[in-house]
Amino acid sequence: MTEKRIVITEFGTYAYPDPCKNIFSRFFSYFKGVEVTDNALVNVYPIGEDYYACTETNFITRINPETLETVKQVDLCKYVSVNGATAHPHIENDGTVYNIGNCFGKNFALAYNIIRIPPLQADKEDPINKSEVVVQFPCSDRFKPSYVHSFGLTENYIVFVETPVKINLFKFLSAWSLWGTNYMDCFESNETMGVWLHVAEKKKGRLLNIKYRTSAFNLFHHINTYEDNGFLIVDLCTWKGFEFVYNYLYLANLRANWDEVKRQAEKAPQPEVRRYVLPLTIDKANMGKNLVTLPYTTATATLRSDETIWLEPEVIFSGPRHAFEFPQINYKKYCGKPYTYAYGLGLNHFVPDKLCKLNVKTKETWVWQEPDSYPSEPIFVSHPDALEEDDGVVLSIVISPGVGPKPAYLLILSAKDMSEVARAEVEVNIPVTFHGMFKRA
Repeated sequence: MTEKRIVITEFGTYAYPDPCKNIFSRFFSYFKGVEVTDNALVNVYPIGEDYYACTETNFITRINPETLETVKQVDLCKYVSVNGATAHPHIENDGTVYNIGNCFGKNFALAYNIIRIPPLQADKEDPINKSEVVVQFPCSDRFKPSYVHSFGLTENYIVFVETPVKINLFKFLSAWSLWGTNYMDCFESNETMGVWLHVAEKKKGRLLNIKYRTSAFNLFHHINTYEDNGFLIVDLCTWKGFEFVYNYLYLANLRANWDEVKRQAEKAPQPEVRRYVLPLTIDKANMGKNLVTLPYTTATATLRSDETIWLEPEVIFSGPRHAFEFPQINYKKYCGKPYTYAYGLGLNHFVPDKLCKLNVKTKETWVWQEPDSYPSEPIFVSHPDALEEDDGVVLSIVISPGVGPKPAYLLILSAKDMSEVARAEVEVNIPVTFHGMFKRA
């Protein structure tokens, strides 16, 4: 506010240049590095005994979980070789944290590092000090890394899905630093690559020498990944095609009348929940055959003459312009394991207007919805004495503008049938949220 201008570039807005600096001084500031946002608004997760708010940069912010006050900012670049990290780390039950970020690999080519932060040890040293790279995935394009929002993890494997949505590194470093563009201006699509899936052994840090390929889609969120009889089952919330779906989420589009919002959504990549099945061993004698032998899925994996494995998915959920996104599961008990239920935010032409439960085996769905109510990501909380996977409740922050003096509330649903258990209303406006977590008091 004191500068009377935006001073840090964000995802969709750029920082207006300091009028006291000319183009030459801004050019030389490029060599000092790009000033990256510290707006940690996307997610919260634990490291050791501490809690950190994060976005998709190298900065994470330690917070006081009782007061939500900022304690300190941490630059992951000072501890491990990544230029940034996702807001969707995996947290194992012992407290081990896994995440992925891009980096400079061999011969100055870009790559993707999986980093591991161990749980708190007896010496009580900050686990971040012990961060390490466990495996590096190569990049399909030397100077154009794919946008990465999440990844898959099982007991023995790490799955990275490399999509055709690319970040033009030269544009990111030059155009943004010199001409004042934003992150979105640096994205472009590779119309021919499709999607590459990479797999690594988690404990050995070794890449599988198997080239998995499939048709183009956008990807933000993995639902779950698990192992079954020599296969990896990878469930994803996809958006069909190579065009970046964020291109349709500018405020100018969303502020238009409802008919125009729907018209824009109809042109955008269409959403589907998909299941891909990746065989972990390949017999070259099976050229041209479907390698998937699991009886409960229609997904296929075909060995081609160029020794790539072409994957076709099973569609678990699909509706015209209706997305199942921001997925959650009974994470503590079923992450990386066979599971039955997922909970998601229902997007109607990009507008979040419902909460959904999905049976990934039968494709049955349950829905909570109210007029003029806009929920956020559903957070599953298991019953302390749960006997079944869906024993628990679902929490969501709901915004209901213009409906009365209480414009927002915490909604509590039965995780069994999505019926309302209770709501806690507040008399303040709450902004739309992205991701979060439940912490017991």
